[in-house]
Amino acid sequence: MNSENAYRDLDGGEVGLVEYRDFLLPEPLRFENGRVLSGVNLRYETYGRLNATKSNAILICHALTGDHHCAGIYSINDRKAGWWNNIIGPGKPIDTTKFFVICSNVIGGCMGSTGPVSLNPETGRPYALDFPLFTVRDMVNAQAMLMNHLGIDRLYAVIGGSMGGMQVLQWGIDFPDRVERLLPMATCARSSSQAIAFNEVGRSAIMQDPQWDGGSYATGKGPSVGLAVARMMAHITYLSEETFESKFGRKRIEQNTDAQSLFDAEFTVESYLRHQGKAFVNRFDANTYLYLTKALDRFDLYDAEGRLEPACEKIRAKSLTIGFSTDWLYPPQQNRELVHTLLRCGKNASYAEIDLAGGHDSFLVHAPTLYKLVADFLSR
Repeated sequence: MNSENAYRDLDGGEVGLVEYRDFLLPEPLRFENGRVLSGVNLRYETYGRLNATKSNAILICHALTGDHHCAGIYSINDRKAGWWNNIIGPGKPIDTTKFFVICSNVIGGCMGSTGPVSLNPETGRPYALDFPLFTVRDMVNAQAMLMNHLGIDRLYAVIGGSMGGMQVLQWGIDFPDRVERLLPMATCARSSSQAIAFNEVGRSAIMQDPQWDGGSYATGKGPSVGLAVARMMAHITYLSEETFESKFGRKRIEQNTDAQSLFDAEFTVESYLRHQGKAFVNRFDANTYLYLTKALDRFDLYDAEGRLEPACEKIRAKSLTIGFSTDWLYPPQQNRELVHTLLRCGKNASYAEIDLAGGHDSFLVHAPTLYKLVADFLSR
């Protein structure tokens, strides 16, 4: 489906001022690897109102470096809008005049939910690498406990892109009676060896930084150089060649003539990536990045015989999977393969492929075609 088609732009109002909340799980969380952790917190935000029958709830699942803040602003002084503010709000595709929208920072995150940066009550120091290895299934189990806390037995929809799309699929498999609609975007049923390779380069950059110190770095310190390089590497995979060429091409900051200045940022694309790396260090934790990328690598819905059907058979929700033509991290064929398997299993599944230049991150950009698909799927 081409983005140049004449779909009307679904503009709407703003969610406005929002605030996050913390949910302390009332019972210990058992991880898929057998570890059990008490005192687990999930940070989350909600937008809109839950109706009397509690039938209008939509869960948003964030991607690798996202968080719970996906719409609205925190204050007049902190006007940074949530990461999916373009699609969530009054009159927008995920319409907060109709739906009650929830988004939580995943278990293991570093934006308020319990993770490697959290203090271990037994030691008084951050968990660091003592934190349990977690999976996408563990993320979803913690979210299900949050839904119980909110009194939501059944979700109208679960929506997310990339790692968020993996959570969407896991919801459909693990809680088939608790969700009506699944909307995964730019995702896959298992990480490819190429995607794992990219993640490994990022992890190696972090772990080879002397400041990583085996994961035991002090709060506010750590492997800033390694984490910045990891972000730079990952960011390349989020965009497309077309985006890089149209945005940067071979534009130079200045013509360098000596070796010292030559290895400063000469091309504008170099300056852009360095900025991305530095900005990321200021808001994200290195150990958390290690854990989350390993959870991505281990995500695999195929069984030991290499079959996807047993997992898809468990899904009862209707689904719309969206792929993007220029996504080379989780390319369209991986999304199509998932939908073909769902259809072979007799499921109510559909697929849309959108021609956008944005690469993997296309689900985050202004895209009227995407807005139309999401709005129509939710209104059926």
